[in-house]
Formats: sequence, structure tokens, C-alpha cells
Amino acid sequence: MFTSNFSSAPKSPHKFPIIYSEKFLEHDTGIYHPEKAGRLTAIVDHLKHSAIASQLVWQEPTAIAARKQDILQEVRRFHTPEYIQSLQALTDRGGGYIDGDTIASAQTYDVALLAVSAWLDGVDVVLESSQPAFVLARPPGHHARAHSGMGFCIFSNAAIAAMSACDRLNLDRVAILDWDVHHGNGTQEAVWDRPDIAYVSTHQSPFYPMTGRKDETGAHNNILNIPMRAGSAIAEYLPVFENQIMPFLRNFNPDLLIVSAGFDANADDPLASILLKPEDFGTFTKLCLELTPKILFGLEGGYDFDSLSRSVVAVIEQCL
Repeated sequence: MFTSNFSSAPKSPHKFPIIYSEKFLEHDTGIYHPEKAGRLTAIVDHLKHSAIASQLVWQEPTAIAARKQDILQEVRRFHTPEYIQSLQALTDRGGGYIDGDTIASAQTYDVALLAVSAWLDGVDVVLESSQPAFVLARPPGHHARAHSGMGFCIFSNAAIAAMSACDRLNLDRVAILDWDVHHGNGTQEAVWDRPDIAYVSTHQSPFYPMTGRKDETGAHNNILNIPMRAGSAIAEYLPVFENQIMPFLRNFNPDLLIVSAGFDANADDPLASILLKPEDFGTFTKLCLELTPKILFGLEGGYDFDSLSRSVVAVIEQCL
């Protein structure tokens, strides 16, 4: 039986759960890699010194030692046994490159499993409390494909969480909203044939990974891709949310909304060319909360530490 170590989630609307562990810092990509431990330490430091610090509840994810086989069973909902085994073997050898920009260190296998554990805990926390929560974990996940990591990502955290919520917890419908600046090709691949999981993505286009065309709609019209031109700002994004994303999600009527919360669409981000501001992610969050309070936010991209941290705060402030 797959169980969480959270017997009850905080019920107060003035407390916001953040699922985080310092073990996530042990996934070592090197000092010059954009997806590095400093992303998390910057967010945590910003949150702990913010005006909302007293309203946050910090929770450790369930340790993988307590349920490793259960977590692996969840990971196998999407990833092939061959990939999982090859990743473990790579980390056992001390690590190396999965692809040209995706690095595994000696600790990556266990840390990636712990990230999955955190996202699964997040699902449980949100459903138990009927309130939002945020998973501050790395490595990120939305590019990871069934047979390989890709684009800084190891396991497909959001997709695994959504599949688990449907298959393990018997939810009828789960939606994933991905506002990362890159298209979540791995998430899309995972849910393509799932009528019970919807995937919505806004992403700069044309841009890495060169997927996410409008005509990629899934086997059940369960996918909505909205490519955005470089230079797009809130003036271009807000009509998209109001006229396309929110009607699509309302029509799908999810029991749970998972947000792949990447913040590399910020104007200050070094890896992309979208011109959003941190407060704009608060605007997106407010719209999502009008759909449902059952929202799990999970970190994806975002590589300018200041705008990344301020964006996370802007999201959480809307949930308090």
C-alpha cells in the first residue's frame, strides 16, 4: 500500500505547505550548469526572509528508504525499466551525461526518486486539505521521456503525480498546466493517450525542444498547446489564459490541478525571450484558484535567481 507520512494536512487557510528537503541540493550538475542547487537555496532564503514567512509550513518529503519499491512502481507508470536501471548504473559509476545538457551525479538517482516522492506527497497534501501546496524539488521533470532524461530533467514528476492520482487514488480527472517557457514534451508524451489527464502548455515557440504545436492535441483532445512568440508579455498572455486556458480547464473540470511551475518565462531569465514579470505568475495563480483550490504547484525551470524567487513568492501570496 502506497502511503504518505502526512497523517493530516494543515487545515488553516493562513498556512501554506511547502514540501522541501536539503537532499535536493545533492543532485550536483556543476557550478556552471543553469539547473543547479543555488536555484533552491535562493528560493528558500527568499521565502524565509519574506513577509509571508510566518504563514509557511515546511514539510520534508517521505524518505525513499521508507517506500522505495512503491516509488519505483509509480515511476514505472511512465518510464521504462531499462531507463531506470541505466540511470542507477550511471550514478553508481559516479555519474555522467544523460544527454548533452542533462547531467547525473553520484546522488542523482536517489535525489530524483525523492523528488517523485515529494510530488506524490504534494498530491496527498492537497487532496487531504483541499488547499494548494508547493513542491520545491529538483531535478525538474517535464522534458524527461519514457526511455531517457532530457533537458535537465530526470523523471517526469508532474506526469507521474497525475497518473498516480488517477490510478492510485481513483480521481476521475487531473489537469496539468505547464507555464514553463519550454514545452513539456515528456509530460505530453506521458499523457497523450490518457482521457483522464489533460495537459495545457504555454511555451516560447519556435524554441527548445521544438515540440508543442497547436495541432498536437492528444488522442482524446486532452492536450492544449499554446505557442507564444519571443517577446510576449502579460498583454499577450492574459487573453490566452482568459479565452483559451481557463475555458479548456473549466470544461475538463479536474478533481486536481497540477501546475508545472517553471519561471524561465521571466524577462530576466537568461535562457529564453519571454517578457513576463514575477507578479504575472501571481495573476495566473489567481485565475487558477477561481477554477479550484486543489492545486499542486511544482518547480520546473527558472534560472535567474532573483526573478525565480520573487515569482515563487508571488504564487504563494495568492494562495494565502
